[in-house]
Amino acid sequence: MSIQQESVQQIIDAIGGVENINTASHCVTRLRLSLKDEAKVDIDKLESIDLVKGSFSANGQFQVIIGQGTVNKVYDMMIDMTGLDRASKGDVKEESTKKLNPFQKFVKILGDIFIPILPAIVTAGLLLGLNNILVGEGIFFEGKTLIEVYPQWKGFSEIVNVIASTAFAFLPGLVGWSAVKTFGGTPLLGIVMGLMLIHPSLDPANQVLQQDVMPAWDLFGLDIPQIGYQGQVLPVLLAGYILANIEKFLRKRVHDSIQLLVVAPTALLVTGFLVFTVIGPISLTIGTGITDGILAMFDNVAPVAGFIYGGINALLVVTGMHHTFIALDLQMIAAVGMTYLWPVRVMSNIAQGSATLAMMFATKDKKLKGTALAASISAYLGVTEPAMFGVNIRFKFPFIAAMIGAAFGGMIVAMNQVEATIGIGGLPGFLNVFPQFWGVFFLAMGIAIVVPFALTLGYAKYKDGKENAKNNESAKSENSAA
Repeated sequence: MSIQQESVQQIIDAIGGVENINTASHCVTRLRLSLKDEAKVDIDKLESIDLVKGSFSANGQFQVIIGQGTVNKVYDMMIDMTGLDRASKGDVKEESTKKLNPFQKFVKILGDIFIPILPAIVTAGLLLGLNNILVGEGIFFEGKTLIEVYPQWKGFSEIVNVIASTAFAFLPGLVGWSAVKTFGGTPLLGIVMGLMLIHPSLDPANQVLQQDVMPAWDLFGLDIPQIGYQGQVLPVLLAGYILANIEKFLRKRVHDSIQLLVVAPTALLVTGFLVFTVIGPISLTIGTGITDGILAMFDNVAPVAGFIYGGINALLVVTGMHHTFIALDLQMIAAVGMTYLWPVRVMSNIAQGSATLAMMFATKDKKLKGTALAASISAYLGVTEPAMFGVNIRFKFPFIAAMIGAAFGGMIVAMNQVEATIGIGGLPGFLNVFPQFWGVFFLAMGIAIVVPFALTLGYAKYKDGKENAKNNESAKSENSAA
């Protein structure tokens, strides 16, 4: 696709001109901009440009949706035309972070930690879903599993299970790598620190706590719990923060010639003792309390919890707060082997896709039709941002209709306490749901598809009819006056 300079210049003008741009980079589909004043952006003018599929602001960044492949050409031409320096996504993030308040910075940090490890988690969840099909009783044969009927598939199932469970088994190592990297330390030390918490000599905390006598180290007369933190999230997040800051502190003060001998050993040693003596026990108590709270909520007020969480999930995505719930999912899976939250969240993906698909049928604008079709497919596959920011929020009522559909779908899921692992979203999300809950989950999916689609299409026709009636009335008045 050839890019016209005129179109790129229109984008620059619509975002307030080159003087309003601090830094600019791009990802696979979007221009990512740190602007001096986002109030200067002319949204209507920007989104009327043929190249632009939508726009949104999140975490201090203004992002313009262009499309895969095309965005590279637009970015290159923008840099040539404006004389701006090329910047990485990290540069834009760093510049954008300066505008955030403390809470927004906290949410952004969680996103920076968990987004890089999501491919591993999603892949693991998808493969676990595949294995659920193989070992799920009654899916293909009454009262039997597939591998019971075809035992030659047993080895395949066991290998898939090993591959799939690895990411969850060594989750602290993944989180440790990403956390220490995010906090400015050496990622390799983060991996070592994370794996240290799940050393084979340490029994998992959830097993130790059920024993009559808890194993402990005798540390100069103090009993230190000798437990591992397999699958735990909070201990490794706090440990990652401490490790990175100790490392940065030492690197500024230790001579280069002995840094290899001093910095890493000291940072790991101090962090290790702090984790096993203070951070681990406290964070384990907090994590257990959070898990117990979520379980109690779904045991006692499940319909309300599912309705609210399903309904507001799209708003959480807008603010970036949805990343915090990934940690809660992982915490629940580590504690009880499943999560109630993920299957509710999937309803929001589906509902946003359905509202966007309805807009494709409702609009007469050819550009919007193409954008809506592509965005709805993306949402049905679990990536909702193009649908939300490119179509639904722009027209408001599709976004509200999607929230309503997601709320009712979430209510059905929650009141039936559908259990799942974390993984892929959208329509393929059923693969992460335990097979015994597939029936009710498909029912909830149907609600999340039909309700937003019907509400959006119905309101669009009502609005269009009202507009036509208004135009006809105006035409009659003009004719009468003539």
